[in-house]
Amino acid sequence: MNSRRRFLSVLPLIAAAPALSGRAEANGGAELRLMTYNLRYATTKGPEAWPDRRPAMQTLLKQYAPDLMGTQEGVYHQLRDLASDLPEYDWIGTGRDGGSRGEFMAIFYRRARFEPLAYDHFWLSDTPEVIGSSTWGNPNRRMVTSIHFRDRQTGKEFHLWNTHLDHALQPAREKGAALIRSRLAKVPANERVILMGDFNAVATRNTVYEALTRDIGFTDTWFAAAQRKNETLNSFNGFGKSTFNSARIDWILSRGEAEIPWSEVVDLTPGGRQPSDHFPVFTRMTWK
Repeated sequence: MNSRRRFLSVLPLIAAAPALSGRAEANGGAELRLMTYNLRYATTKGPEAWPDRRPAMQTLLKQYAPDLMGTQEGVYHQLRDLASDLPEYDWIGTGRDGGSRGEFMAIFYRRARFEPLAYDHFWLSDTPEVIGSSTWGNPNRRMVTSIHFRDRQTGKEFHLWNTHLDHALQPAREKGAALIRSRLAKVPANERVILMGDFNAVATRNTVYEALTRDIGFTDTWFAAAQRKNETLNSFNGFGKSTFNSARIDWILSRGEAEIPWSEVVDLTPGGRQPSDHFPVFTRMTWK
């Protein structure tokens, strides 16, 4: 992170996040409930229209009650809607085209529990500090949002990085992963890090996965979990029928000693409606 760090005027989040009585308060409340969720950008017409999907997404998020959530594809007014529906949270992000323009790699966090100490953004290009830059042939700009948090309940500090790699070009995905890897190498080795997002690459079946899990101390929380639900369910559903080919393109990776009792590809469809064209990936984790 650099001197460009500054705090965004974050927006208060949406109505009624679930009561803590329904949450697992393991280790004196030290457990983290993590979620990565490609929201599918807001459309206004057809069966995928955001106004029709929004109630189902609110229901899902209230039921799973993540402490921290990295979102992908959300646009500004869509994130403002989520912020209205989840009043216990704040969020930080910027549009990948600059300012409020384009899709966000936003991070939502429980305001009462987490203190953002610093945050930053960089673009996946040869000029990562240039807002909205794209130099690898991918027409959609790609980026990373990162936040350095302090957990008020435990006093522990950690970094959360959220990204969305290119959907079309494998070379762009590989270069994006290489840049993320090089940036992560600059975070002191003794500091805890969570890396999550939509990587558009199937875990264990793509060189991008190897680049981000090999020799840099990161663990895929999915495989580290003591129990998993929906082990073979693909995390991309395309608003269609669920498929079971173990094609998980949405990941939550972590660095630092942790206990991980549970991971899940969440296939909840409130009222029979899929909230997005991705199923979120959810993990429970406690730093040691």
